[in-house]
Amino acid sequence: MPYIGFVKSPYGPAKTYELILKELEKRGFDVTFSKHHWMGDAPFGLIIAETDRGEVAIRWNLGKTFGLKLEEVEKGDVDEFVEDTMEYLSGD
Repeated sequence: MPYIGFVKSPYGPAKTYELILKELEKRGFDVTFSKHHWMGDAPFGLIIAETDRGEVAIRWNLGKTFGLKLEEVEKGDVDEFVEDTMEYLSGD
């Protein structure tokens, strides 16, 4: 089953990416592939991961402390979530 997630992080893109992947592993996800999208001047990004439990798409933005919330969703919801986030990142 696919998942979407939301992260607040006080860190920059590289550290946030690292922490998200570690948190997924702690929650029992075996990440086989991942990619990270963000704009240099935007305080948020998108991480897409292929895992043994399905696709995971996580939108992160700046916050005071690190925290991850995950929701199990239908495949179409993940596709829409990724598309909407990518459009926003690209400025379309």
